[in-house]
Amino acid sequence: MELEPKQQQAIADIISHNGAFGHLNNVYAAFQSRRDALGLSNPGTVENIAKEVQRDVFLNNLSFSGLRAELTKAFSAAPMFQVSHSLSMGSQVQPPYAYTAIYGSPKVFLQANLDNDLQFSGRFNWRWTQALISKASVQLTSQGNMVSLENDYTGSDFSASLKAINPSVLDGGITGMVMASYLQSITPKLALGIDAFWTRPAMAYPPELNVSYAARYRAADWMACGQVIPDRGAIDASYWRRLSERVEAGINCNLSFAGIGPGGPMGGPSKEGAVTLGAKYDFRSSSFRAQIDNSGKVSCLLEKMIAQPIRVTFSGEIDHKTSAAKLGLAISIDAADEAVMEQQERAASDAGSIPF
Repeated sequence: MELEPKQQQAIADIISHNGAFGHLNNVYAAFQSRRDALGLSNPGTVENIAKEVQRDVFLNNLSFSGLRAELTKAFSAAPMFQVSHSLSMGSQVQPPYAYTAIYGSPKVFLQANLDNDLQFSGRFNWRWTQALISKASVQLTSQGNMVSLENDYTGSDFSASLKAINPSVLDGGITGMVMASYLQSITPKLALGIDAFWTRPAMAYPPELNVSYAARYRAADWMACGQVIPDRGAIDASYWRRLSERVEAGINCNLSFAGIGPGGPMGGPSKEGAVTLGAKYDFRSSSFRAQIDNSGKVSCLLEKMIAQPIRVTFSGEIDHKTSAAKLGLAISIDAADEAVMEQQERAASDAGSIPF
C-alpha cells in the first residue's frame, strides 16, 4: 500500500524530530547555522591551489615554437558547438594537423581531438547536480593509452575530488594511480587541504602512497599558498600579487630535500631547488607575459587581438644555460555568424555553467 505525500511527510517529521534522529538533526542544524554565519566561500581545488600564478601569470602551458594556424568555426553558443582545424610547422610537440570538436551545455561537455597520426584524445563531463560533476578522459596514442576517471564535488565552502588513472583489476589486484584531495575554507581568507596520491604500476611492485598538505591565503590583491610532501621532502610555495589594475606578478619556489639521484652523496639524498618569477600586463586589446627562472631560461608571450575574429600570438624563449632559443608565431581566426556571436555575448555571463 503506497502512502500519500502528506503521510510520507508526516512520518519524516516524526523521525526527524524525535529520538536520536531528532537530536542529530538539531546538532547538524546548529552546526550548519554557525558555519553559514562565518561567510565562507568555495576555496577552489588543491590541484589549482596556485592558479593565479601557474595559470594566470606563468606561460608554462602556453609557450610554443614554430608556426601555427588555427581556424575555429562556431555553429551555436547555447548549447555550445564548435569545430577547429589546427596546422603546425616546426614544432616538436604539436602535430602538423589536428581536428577538434567541442560540444557543451549546462549538463554535459564533450571534446574530441584527432591528429594526422590518428592519435585520439577525448573528454566527457557530466553534471549530476550543481555541485557534483563526473569527468572521463581517454588518450589513444602510439606511445600508449590512458584512461582517467574523476568525480569533483564543489560545496559552498569546500571542494573534494577523487581521480583514478588507468585503474585495473585484471592482474589479480588494483593497479594504476588514485588521487584524492580535499580543500576546506577555515576563515574567509584561509583554506587548508590535504592531497593523497596512491600508485602501483604493476603487481610486481609494492604500492606507494604520498600525502601532501596544502594551505592557501587569499586577500583582496594578493595570494600566498604552499604544499608540503613529507614523504618526498618537497616544498612548493607560490605568491601572487596584483600590482595595478592591469599588472599582476607571481613567484613560485620548489624545494626538494630528499631526492635520490646521482647528485646525492654516494646515491644518498640530494638537494634541488627551482625558482620562477613572472609578470603579466594586460593592454586594451592584448596581453604580455614574461617569466624567468633560476636556470637562466627567459620566456615571453604576446597575444594581440588584431580584429574581432583574428588573434596573433608570439612566443619566445632563450635558455642561457644551453645557449638555445625558440620562437613561435600563431594566428587564430574565430569565425561565427552574427546570430551565434549574439548568443555568445548573452551566454558569456553563464560560461561557468558548462562543466569544463
